[in-house]
Amino acid sequence: MKYILVIGDGMSDVPLEELGNRTPLQVAKHPNMDFIASRGLTGLVKTIPIGSDPGTDSAFLSIFGNNPSKLNTGRGPLEAAGQGIHLNKNDIALRCNLVTVIDGVLKDHSGGHITTNESRDLLKSLKDYLEQSESIEFYLGVSYRHLLVLRGTKYSDKILCTPPHDAINTGIDSILIKAVDESGKSTAEMLNKIIMDSYKILQNHIVNLARIKSEKNPANMMWPWGQGRRPNLRSLKESFGVKGAVISAVNIVNGIGRYLEMGVIKVPGATGYYDTNYEGKADYALKSLNDYDLVLVHVEAPDEASHVGDINLKVKTIEDLDNRLLGRILDGLTEDYTIAVLPDHTTRTTDGAHLRSPVPFAIYSNQVDRGDKVERYDEESVKEGSLGIVDGTKFLNLFLNQNGYS
Repeated sequence: MKYILVIGDGMSDVPLEELGNRTPLQVAKHPNMDFIASRGLTGLVKTIPIGSDPGTDSAFLSIFGNNPSKLNTGRGPLEAAGQGIHLNKNDIALRCNLVTVIDGVLKDHSGGHITTNESRDLLKSLKDYLEQSESIEFYLGVSYRHLLVLRGTKYSDKILCTPPHDAINTGIDSILIKAVDESGKSTAEMLNKIIMDSYKILQNHIVNLARIKSEKNPANMMWPWGQGRRPNLRSLKESFGVKGAVISAVNIVNGIGRYLEMGVIKVPGATGYYDTNYEGKADYALKSLNDYDLVLVHVEAPDEASHVGDINLKVKTIEDLDNRLLGRILDGLTEDYTIAVLPDHTTRTTDGAHLRSPVPFAIYSNQVDRGDKVERYDEESVKEGSLGIVDGTKFLNLFLNQNGYS
């Protein structure tokens, strides 16, 4: 038996007035998701445990059987692993976005979806100015997604950072980093200085002047968040007895895969955006099944569409995922298989916020061709499914053991 897990990041949503009080999933045409739902079993899964932030890190850790609230880490160390950056026991890693700030207000969490080449030039200027200490290291990532690593014991993770995608149109003075207790005070002050100094360095940088001239958002501030130290996770093989691989363009997903000792499959043209190589991801997933029992295929595009507030684009990314990736996988499977489709979390397109609400899932096995009453895959339809509401930490066990098929 082969297992394929397809995750559309932030794919679920709330009813939107612009869509006649329907969600993008309800409006989109996705016959392959509907096939899985109508021939398989459906329900809702709580991917965000109580006490955890509703982000990709919490959701994926939960889906793979871990309670993120008990791991005491943020997404920074997970993304560091995704980039192959080694962290020592006391090191702290933070995700760093290149963001757009206009008149003191955070306007864009992605710096206008700045390119990696542009980011390289901006980050070089930041490194030259801000890496005054051997214990502070900046690492180039992809597009607007980068990393800051604080080495050694003098820094604290007892700080409160705001994810920039949750603070669009908010004045930055109200969301600067705060110390949780006295031990975090100096670290918070240092990071806030980096934030403000980065604006001075980047605002009139030649890259941003060219972007402004082209009527693109400037990437004029570095925003650190998602702090934490490296977690201790059991491998997927040890926990569930299967050998797994992950296909994603996003470092945090690849990083979780590495901590779980999964293979990380790189796909040419996989961008993490709406222009990603859907067909390539499908083809690499099918090929990877020759070497792995389980393959996770992650698509970031729906979440990105939500964060820029483009409802029609979100509908299109869902349809692209269905037609260009999921359908291609279903057509190419030649062995006995079980496949599941779900989002990692809900992303509300009206403001780009991640929500804690349970997300819809559907599981189908070609060995048990018997569905429940559901005919369509969306947030409302699966409420009639036979699997009810599932704890996220129990989802993979359900998926692998097909408990709902007994």
